[in-house]
Amino acid sequence: MAAPARPAPGREARPHRPWVPRHVRVTRSAQEHPHAAEVVRRCEALGTTDIELLRGDRVTGVRGETERETYTRAKATLAVVVSPESARTLDPIPPSADWRVDLARGCPAHCQYCYLAGSLGGPPITRVYADLERILATLDGHVGQGHVTSTNEARAHEGTTFEASCYTDPLGIEPATGVLAAAIGHVGTHDFPGPVQLRATTKFADVAPLLDLPHHGRTRLRFSLSPWSRFEGGTDPVAARVAALGTLAHAGWPVGVTLAPIIPEEGWEQAYADLLGQVADAVRGSGTDLTVECITHRFTPGSKEVLEGWYPASRLEMDPEQRRTKRGRFGSVKHVYPDDVMTALRTHVTGLVEELLPDARLLYWT
Repeated sequence: MAAPARPAPGREARPHRPWVPRHVRVTRSAQEHPHAAEVVRRCEALGTTDIELLRGDRVTGVRGETERETYTRAKATLAVVVSPESARTLDPIPPSADWRVDLARGCPAHCQYCYLAGSLGGPPITRVYADLERILATLDGHVGQGHVTSTNEARAHEGTTFEASCYTDPLGIEPATGVLAAAIGHVGTHDFPGPVQLRATTKFADVAPLLDLPHHGRTRLRFSLSPWSRFEGGTDPVAARVAALGTLAHAGWPVGVTLAPIIPEEGWEQAYADLLGQVADAVRGSGTDLTVECITHRFTPGSKEVLEGWYPASRLEMDPEQRRTKRGRFGSVKHVYPDDVMTALRTHVTGLVEELLPDARLLYWT
């Protein structure tokens, strides 16, 4: 396979039309929170006509007669709900950030390696939390209490970091939900008891509505980039994400690149050189605070089963026989690349980062 050439500016550098949920369901409890009305207003403006205010708190009517019908309907459904207590109990999220903060759960994209597969129960609908103000109020009590940036000399200048994209792509759902703008505004203007930073990763590119928000340098938006975009259905083109990265960088935002998932497809050496060359072109002259995070492809037995059900025609390699088994503290299993493959990937990709993005900070490799 020939390595992808660096794309010229044009249509492929523009964001796709924003995700418009076909079905919106608002639970009874969610209706008591002001942000639920904002989500309904946004969805109506986008053109959603199937909006139902439920009489209870159970979201129903998502399952179809077949697994494919259920998947299709779920991916087109936005449920406005009240966050469970677990979403308001912040957990550490190394190596990315001190704490995970959930604004939503679920994503409208169709990535064939989806890291949410196997970790979210039931049909893959997107649930956005109406009690946003209650979630954001939990941040104060965690400032200065983390162990990834708060107490790490190399990253302490980032302050206490809160990761908002563990279970969703907040920019991908932003036109319908408004949760990312609300979080950016809160973190940018709230009087915290110490320095903080909100972090989010995205495969989308419509950053124009964010540019005038009072972020005050307290939000870092990172763009998930891969040369293998054929595995990332329903996302914006990589060239559009790189252009959005450049837009924010030149507007003075802290930004980042998340190389994920790193996959040794044929021609991968040149493919990653071209990709990072695009990033270098986009940020040149901005003087921005740029970070890079590197995440190699891995999967679990559970995620493999779910993904093969969702994407039966996928040509993404997920063969445990070609992988090394990595076990977690509690016996969990992940299939990662063998040591020789991992070493080759790490040596080449981190070398490219040092060469092409010499002012960037490489935060971690995993």
